[in-house]
Amino acid sequence: MRRIAAAGLAALAACAVIAGCGSSPSSANAAVTVKGSFGKTPTVTIPAEKASGNLVVSTPIQGSGATLKSADDPLADVALYKWSGTKHSLLYSTFSTGPQVIPAQLGLPGLTTALKDARLGSRVVAVLPPKYGYGTSGESQLGVKGTDTLVWVIDLLQQYSPTSSSAGPQVTNGGGALPTVTAKTGQQPSISVPKTAPPTSLSVTTLIKGSGPKLTSGETVVAQYVGAIWRTGSVFATSWPSSQQPSGSLFGFQIGGNVIQGFSKGLTGVPVGSRVMLVVPPALGYGPAGGNASAGIQETDTLVFVVDVVGYSPKV
Repeated sequence: MRRIAAAGLAALAACAVIAGCGSSPSSANAAVTVKGSFGKTPTVTIPAEKASGNLVVSTPIQGSGATLKSADDPLADVALYKWSGTKHSLLYSTFSTGPQVIPAQLGLPGLTTALKDARLGSRVVAVLPPKYGYGTSGESQLGVKGTDTLVWVIDLLQQYSPTSSSAGPQVTNGGGALPTVTAKTGQQPSISVPKTAPPTSLSVTTLIKGSGPKLTSGETVVAQYVGAIWRTGSVFATSWPSSQQPSGSLFGFQIGGNVIQGFSKGLTGVPVGSRVMLVVPPALGYGPAGGNASAGIQETDTLVFVVDVVGYSPKV
């Protein structure tokens, strides 16, 4: 999801979050209702009429957990609806597949307002007209046009700092025939790749051993990661704060889900709280997809990941 300039944030700050921004009880947006238990697939009713231009936010379930920090990434169950004209459709839901991380820097002004000071354990409902969502350009990857209103249903489960990392006894820093990893707590690890041929099979090295439950298939992982290409030694992706992504954004995914096979295979059985180094051969990386040109990855490239498993959510 691309970022949208938050030009309206100053005006939004003056709006009442619970009652909505400039809304009235009779507006179509205020007529959206959401029922059901926290953590369970909600029943959402959207009126068969055109949405208004008002931002409307409600909290049908008020949690008692910690207040969400503005810079933190929440782990949440999400149902997202598109409201076009007098019709609506479900874009996606994580309630049956496992929660996702919502990046604090997603950049949707209405969502920023909706989640401000929300408590963990809450269900937040946000009705976002275009100017509070993806703007007049929409979001093509989601099939959202610049005239579509979005209805977000968000169950807040956990929150994580963008500098979360594994902190525990160091087992090894790699080296020898494998890359060497150096890092300070809360900072992106540095990967030094040896000038030798990479291993031909998946290699999993525990750098810091956590004491949490061992990850199993279907569970949601919340992780920090940095990935490098063995051939060049260069970093091609990271979740850590960087010059390209100053605030950082934790990575949430399901073991066995829509990630490269090396991630799922390498992290299965790893205790939560661990830092591991994965050396992923092409067949378990981007090889089957013909590489990833935008990241500089060729189909024959072996990849090196340093992954901090900072949290998880059990299988749905």
